[in-house]
Amino acid sequence: MKTLAQDRASDALRCVKALPEGDGSAALCSRYRAYVERLGPAILINGLGQAVAGELAAAGAKPESAEEKAHQKLVANLSGWLCRDNDGVYPHRKNADGKYLLQQVIEGNQADYTLAQAEAIAWLTWHKKFCRAAIPTEAVPE
Repeated sequence: MKTLAQDRASDALRCVKALPEGDGSAALCSRYRAYVERLGPAILINGLGQAVAGELAAAGAKPESAEEKAHQKLVANLSGWLCRDNDGVYPHRKNADGKYLLQQVIEGNQADYTLAQAEAIAWLTWHKKFCRAAIPTEAVPE
């Protein structure tokens, strides 16, 4: 039986492996890695709700550019972890998106919010390491 930490690491790695490959993906991946690097500090400074709202705003209603798609992918991946079936902080939602996560943060209780924020940071710690390993530094914008 895997531990929660192993599940967290496995999911973070799965999300990196699922990033697109091929033509046009370098820009998305480089932006994605940059946004992953910045999301943890944004959560610690502003809180989970504001950080997720910021990612959703940056993605826009219909993501088209590499930047917008990278923001959308990041919030979708984080939401997937926090809203996973059975043992997620906000379970019972298959394929949850950032809007659902934001709704749960706003409507939920303080205990769930605190747990969700801690889980987000723990997941991002693994995710950031896997992004650093998989996406070359020279591809990351400043």
